[in-house]
Amino acid sequence: MSRIGKLPVNLPAGVEVKVDSNNVVTVKGPKGQLSETVSKLVKVEIADGVLTVTRDNDNKSSREQHGLARTLINNMVTGVTNGYEKKLQLVGVGYKAEKKGKKLVMNLGYSHPVEMEDPEGITTEVPSPTEVLIKGIDKAAVGNYTANIRKWRRPEPYKAKGIRYEGEIIRRKEGKTGKK
Repeated sequence: MSRIGKLPVNLPAGVEVKVDSNNVVTVKGPKGQLSETVSKLVKVEIADGVLTVTRDNDNKSSREQHGLARTLINNMVTGVTNGYEKKLQLVGVGYKAEKKGKKLVMNLGYSHPVEMEDPEGITTEVPSPTEVLIKGIDKAAVGNYTANIRKWRRPEPYKAKGIRYEGEIIRRKEGKTGKK
């Protein structure tokens, strides 16, 4: 049995889960609604406020889908109850961010400001000019948008300038030395 797949998903109060005949799992909660199509190799069962994912056989593909389906459903339940957030830090001289309506405008050392519009279901906040907070209920969408922002200036190893995740450790390199 899959160690992750056999764990039950506890459904908190206010969360409603529906599974239709095409294995589309819809989770509705206080923060919104998410849906995901789960493989036909697994079965999703709901009983007494606990959701379990089971599989019929031990084929390699059904074992792979077992843990994946359980994790996706658990992420949806967590998203509609608590939501997800990631924090980015802008490190560098003159690097700053600001919010203009639904757009995130960043100065990252280019000749022009970088403007990114918030996707559907995702909000960005700028608590300080060097911090960006990305919030949403879909874990994959929050992570993807955060990665797209980070692509503009990845942290470099010599001066550690760039956009980094909060708490990320940058391995520093020693600069080149001149001839003696």
